[in-house]
Amino acid sequence: MSENRLLPPTRRRLLAGLVSGALATLGGARAEPDPALWLHDSDRIRNPPGSFSVRLQLTEFRQRQPVAASTLVVYARPADDGGEYRNLVRFVAPARDHGKLMLRNGQDLWFYDPASRASVRLSPQQRLLGQASNGDVMTTQLARDYNARWAGDERIRDGDGREVAAHRLALAARRAGIAYPGVDYWLAVDDHRPLMARYRSAEGRLLKSAWFRRWQPVLGEVRPTETVIVDGLDPGWVTVMQLSEHTLREVPVAWLQRDFLPRWKDEP
Repeated sequence: MSENRLLPPTRRRLLAGLVSGALATLGGARAEPDPALWLHDSDRIRNPPGSFSVRLQLTEFRQRQPVAASTLVVYARPADDGGEYRNLVRFVAPARDHGKLMLRNGQDLWFYDPASRASVRLSPQQRLLGQASNGDVMTTQLARDYNARWAGDERIRDGDGREVAAHRLALAARRAGIAYPGVDYWLAVDDHRPLMARYRSAEGRLLKSAWFRRWQPVLGEVRPTETVIVDGLDPGWVTVMQLSEHTLREVPVAWLQRDFLPRWKDEP
């Protein structure tokens, strides 16, 4: 006979009520939101693991008409501690830009033109093509660059036109030099994949909006392969960034040094 059966009926009912109440409380408890963890999850979805290369096709549209295009190859290598990526960007097209390079090493961003054999310091906010800035084509770890605050849940239409439940995060840059001081960022509730972003100035002015779309299996994870970027003032000014040819590869540390830029010939 169980020890509980030896208790008087009143004591048994009281004990059963306490246990039932505790279980109900546990079952109904809601975990505290963890926006920093959600942002880390979104970084893992956006970026392949380790060192890799990816081909970017940028197309600028004005009132739905293409007006300019550029093709780049980005080589990305995470820091040895798994932190911020270092990037080498090689310009492929148009022909006038072929062979030009951009390098980001830490907070330093350099542009190299083989015609002049000179490297010039750049800002990540500087426009590269249309609405795509230098910082937009670089591989980033948002969880390292921004403090994240949960701003509520809502239903939105994603870049493919589907209505989805989303966490809305308010991101604030941790330090100066980050491409965008503030970002409104929407992540899918079910898997924290990035859906949409609004990039803001230090004063809170809307600079541009972006939708992440065309999800495909890429290197072991379903990732966005296209980003649609819309100007904050002129909705008819749109830039589409398409990603392809993702390849896991060793990106040599030597490539990611400023003094290497004049020695670049072509990909070995």
